[in-house]
Amino acid sequence: MGLELIQRYFSDFTDQQIDQFRQLDKLYRDWNSKINVISRKDIDNLYSRHVLHSLSIAAFTSFIPGTQIMDLGTGGGFPGIPLAIFFPEVQFHLIDSTRKKIMVVQEITDALQLQNVRTSHIRVEENREKYDFVVSRAVAPLAQLVQWSIPRISKKDKNAIPNGLIALKGGSIDKEIKSLPRGSYVEKERIQQFFPEPEFEDKYLIYTPLS
Repeated sequence: MGLELIQRYFSDFTDQQIDQFRQLDKLYRDWNSKINVISRKDIDNLYSRHVLHSLSIAAFTSFIPGTQIMDLGTGGGFPGIPLAIFFPEVQFHLIDSTRKKIMVVQEITDALQLQNVRTSHIRVEENREKYDFVVSRAVAPLAQLVQWSIPRISKKDKNAIPNGLIALKGGSIDKEIKSLPRGSYVEKERIQQFFPEPEFEDKYLIYTPLS
C-alpha cells in the first residue's frame, strides 16, 4: 500500500505534494538497490513503516511558515523528507554522520525538487546552528537526544508548542523517560492513536520542550 495509505489520513495536498509522495517509492527502490539506506525487507512497507511513521509528527502538531527544524541522524531521510513535503514553507536541515546516507538523501531531495531542505554530512556535536525543533527517529537513547538537542534549540518560541525535541521511538520507552533529569516535562503519545495500523502497536512519539 502506497500513496493511498497517506491519503487515508491526510487529504489536503497540492498536486505537487501528491506527486512528490508518489515519487518516493521509485526513488527509494532505485537507491536502495545501490546503497542500503532502508532495510531490504522494509522497502515494500516504505509508506507505512517510514513515510506515515514520519508524518505522525504532522498529526501531533503543525509548524508555522519559517520554522527551522533539524532532523538529527536522518539516515535515509526520515522523518525529514516526508515532513518537508508535508510542510513546504518550513525549513529542514537533515544531518547525518554517514556520508553515503547523506549523499542518497541529497539525491532524493534534488529529484523531488524540495526547496526547503538542505543536508549536511556532520556530527551533531559539530553543528553550531539554532533551530526551533529537533526531530529524530530511532537514533539514540532519549537522554542522549536531549543532551545533543539542548544547545541547538532557539529560546524564542513561535509555534503552538514550545521549542524542543520530538522523537519517534519504539518498544519500552518508560525507562528512557525516567532517565531524563528530574522535573523534565515529557509527552508520550501512542502513534496508533493517530494511525490505527498494526505496525505502530509499540511505537511512540515523545515530545519534550527545551526552550
